[in-house]
Amino acid sequence: MSFLFGPAPTVIIELSDTENRRLLDVPKFPTAGVAGLVGSQNSTTPEVEKVYLYHGNETVAGKVIVKVPPGKKIEHNGVKIELLGQIELFYDRTNHYDFISLVSELDSAGEINSDRSFPFEFVNVDKTYESYTGANVRLRYFLKFTINVKKSLTNLSKELDFWVHNYQSEPDVNNTIKMEVGIEECLHIEFEYNKSKYHLKDVVIGKVYFLLVELKLNIWRLHLSNGNQLALAQIFTTRVKR
Repeated sequence: MSFLFGPAPTVIIELSDTENRRLLDVPKFPTAGVAGLVGSQNSTTPEVEKVYLYHGNETVAGKVIVKVPPGKKIEHNGVKIELLGQIELFYDRTNHYDFISLVSELDSAGEINSDRSFPFEFVNVDKTYESYTGANVRLRYFLKFTINVKKSLTNLSKELDFWVHNYQSEPDVNNTIKMEVGIEECLHIEFEYNKSKYHLKDVVIGKVYFLLVELKLNIWRLHLSNGNQLALAQIFTTRVKR
């Protein structure tokens, strides 16, 4: 198959039940700026993309439409679609971490000489983690459709992201937190938070106790910061569906 001198095939991934599913505007993962620094962006206004929202272990289903230009054909060694859950670091795009990898083989070796539709279904997928896009790391769920093209250096592929939210009940036990900081024999401060677990739109309420102050303080500021933390202690598994 060669499409160097003509129109290439068109691949469209369509999800089922989109008319009843919420469509979100989510920030795109930042790209390197001129200096190539971690977290830098080419624009001060973040770009957004539209993705469909899924919850918990909902089934992900739909169809893939492959449109072949007239007079052309695709000789292939197989057609598949994957559902992937992946953690990607801004500063290390080549090494990503797959915590979900499901594969559905859609067609065996053969050829496609006209428009084809490939239905797919990933039933009750355990989407444990929520989607997230930060300055330096993102957790994404996406579908990847691939045609393993014969006698070609590259395969024909298409990706489609979707977003995952998981709703949880408020914890029965939500204890207060106390933290002590300071300089020995000079400054001793104690922070107290009213609870240890917060909702994303919650209000942080607490107290600050100055237990020992042997220094002259001109200005006192309280700063709330937001950061990215990556832990890869889970055992990642791969399942294949045929």
